[in-house]
Amino acid sequence: MHRRTALILAGTATLAACAPTGGAPQLGADGRPLPQVYRIEPGMTDQVYFRLLDAVNALRTARGLAAVRYNAKLNAAAATHSRDMSVQNRPWHFGSDGSSPLTRVQRLGYEGRLGGELISETYETELETLAAWMAQADTRALILDPAIDEIGFSWWQEPNGKIWWTMVTGTAGAAGQSLSPAGQAGLPAQAPFVN
Repeated sequence: MHRRTALILAGTATLAACAPTGGAPQLGADGRPLPQVYRIEPGMTDQVYFRLLDAVNALRTARGLAAVRYNAKLNAAAATHSRDMSVQNRPWHFGSDGSSPLTRVQRLGYEGRLGGELISETYETELETLAAWMAQADTRALILDPAIDEIGFSWWQEPNGKIWWTMVTGTAGAAGQSLSPAGQAGLPAQAPFVN
């Protein structure tokens, strides 16, 4: 009798293991679905860029602010910093060479005024990351700054799925506007470095 029960249980376990797993999501101890790894495939790059830009502009328009556009030099600064944060394995605003966001945009020849930089180390999508930035007063203020009209946005995704997101904001044609003498970095008067 015990052997038959063991065989039936083993057969049931084998069938259960073959069942499709695409059903209900697995839940964590808190009852919420466990996160899935968000993979950005090469064919998704344009979608990610435009989803983020559309979402930022929807948030700005809802507050009566002008839309922003991408700037290639700010995008390049964001891409460089995302990769560098991965190499350093820490989310912070200074490059492995000691560069600040201002230094990075100047190196690329950006002629506008730096608004600031947002960074994130996460496994979340670009829209989830934007929502997290909007949930904090300092990061929200940078996204909704009425003075900015350009952004740069990029990421670096590691093989394990971790994503290093960077957004850089700026004001086109505002070169020569005074920046505060906040140390060697020459940071804008408003806090531009926010996670």
